[in-house]
This record gives sequence, C-alpha cells and structure tokens, in this order.
Amino acid sequence: MIGSYAKKVALALMLALFFTIQVAHGQGRFMVLSGEIVSPAYEGWWPNDDGSYKLFFGYMNSNWEEELDVAIGPDNYFSIVGEAALDNLEIEDYDFAIADQGQPTHFYPRRNPFLFTIDVPSDFGTNEMVWTLRTKNHVARAFASLMPDYRINPQVISTEVGGSFGSLDDRLRTNIPPELRLDGEAFRTARVGEPLDLSVEAHDPDNLPERRPGLGGIGASPDQIYRTPQSIVVMSGPGLRFSWSIYRGPAKYAKFEPAQFKTYTDSRAYANSPWSPPYIVPEVPEGNRWTSTVTFDRPGEYVLRGIASDGSMFSYQNVNVTVTR
Repeated sequence: MIGSYAKKVALALMLALFFTIQVAHGQGRFMVLSGEIVSPAYEGWWPNDDGSYKLFFGYMNSNWEEELDVAIGPDNYFSIVGEAALDNLEIEDYDFAIADQGQPTHFYPRRNPFLFTIDVPSDFGTNEMVWTLRTKNHVARAFASLMPDYRINPQVISTEVGGSFGSLDDRLRTNIPPELRLDGEAFRTARVGEPLDLSVEAHDPDNLPERRPGLGGIGASPDQIYRTPQSIVVMSGPGLRFSWSIYRGPAKYAKFEPAQFKTYTDSRAYANSPWSPPYIVPEVPEGNRWTSTVTFDRPGEYVLRGIASDGSMFSYQNVNVTVTR
C-alpha cells in the first residue's frame, strides 16, 4: 500500500510539474500591453568609404501599446569605453559631453530596428560605443564594437526587418536606400493648435526590391490574415513608402494629418503597420511628394523623424520644432 501510495504521489507531482511548465510556456506567449522595459539594440556595422565605420542601433520595447519617454541624461546616454569596461551594469558612466549621440528619447512599442547610426573613426580599434538606457527602474545596455561577427550589409538589414517578404535575393546585397529630401528648413517654430506644414520628396534610385503584392493583402482570407507567423522575423512587402514619427518629445501631444502608418513592427492584424496584415503599401503620390501637417497640443521641444523605405532599407530626415503658446 505504501509503495502504491508513493507512486501515486510521484505521478501527481510529475503531472503538476508538467502543467506548471505548460502554463509558464503559455504565459510567455501572452501579449503584454504595458509595464515592460525598453532594451537598446546594437544592429551591426559596416565600413565607410573614407576608412571610418558606421554603427547601427535600434531598440526593442517589450510592450505592445505603452510608449515611453526618456530624456538624454543619466537614464539615456552613450559612452565610449575600452573593451568590456561597462559589462557591470552597476557602473555609471554618464558624461554630458558625449551622452547625446542622436539617439531617440521617445520609444514606440515593439521592435524599432536600424533606427539611427553613429560614425566612429578608423582607429576605433577594440573600443566600444555603449548605449545605456534605464526604463522601469531597469538598466539595459547595447555594446557596439567592430567585432567581425557584427559586420553587416544591405541584405542583412533586409533580412532582419523581413523586407521584400523575407527574400534572400542576392541583389539586395547592393540595395540602395531611398533618396529623401525635405522641403523647407530642418529647424522650425510652431504655436500650440496651429498646423505646421510638412513636405518631402522621396525616390527609390534602383527600384529594388521591386514593388509586388503578397499574402495577406486586399481580398485575403481570414486564415491568411490571422495565420500563425511562418518565420522568426515578421515580414513586410517591398515598395517605396514614407511616414512621419516623433523621435524626441511626447508623441501624445502631436497629431499628424493624414494619420501616418506605424514605423515599428506591429504585426497585429489591421494595425496600420507595414508588418501588419492586410497592409498594402500605398501608391507613390504624384511627383513623389508626400505632404502632411502636424499640430501640437503642448509647448516644448520636439524632433520629428521622417522615414522613407523601400521595405528593406531606410533613409531618415529630422525636423526640430520649437512649439510655443
């Protein structure tokens, strides 16, 4: 009897452990809307023609809806250090002189890859460019170095962002990012409640990757729209597109007309994101010119970022706006 009882207890414990693991696994797949952290990301590097190097950065906001603002300062800064000098997250290395390297202070949800770059000199060697970001009382760092494994090319960027429906076309190795030109000045002033006109011209010089339709577009079935993702990286269709976003400053106080599509990887159905089914890349407007307005509800300093993309590569244009009453 004792042996039988012991076996039953052992079986019950095994079943409890099994279901605990399953529940934990299931919880890991839940969609978290808010309360999570933002992690900076080092995307890789490539050599510039003059012998210097270009470092690429982005971030991952683990929330699906919550947006965060972190000003340049002790909670959002860059450091240039020797190899492994800041591996200990308890070490602080804030230096006002080099803290601002053009990183964002407004953080949209989900993955925002290849968002900005930093050029370093030819003698950068084994040094590291380290981005420290503190959110929700949690410190995270991205360590940028010139280690060979981090060297990338345009095809790698396309693959990482699911460009051209995840294509591995060798021609993407030499893909050229869109040409983007801003109409007017990059430093402007506006008043609360008064629309500010915005206009840009964008072209895809190599028409690569070529615009083409894919699954999940107009006429797609519910099975196609809501199907389980088929790849590790969510996919986006090819074709020239442009959108404005808020790079610095509280986005909730800025409103664009017409509404801009999301520039981050929101893969939920009908989420108005190029990574969201059933999204169709809009036709290029007449003259390759995109016009819109932005209106601010509160005074302050804002940086707008215009992003042109062919679905695989990106070009950026910032507009600094001082908003007064």
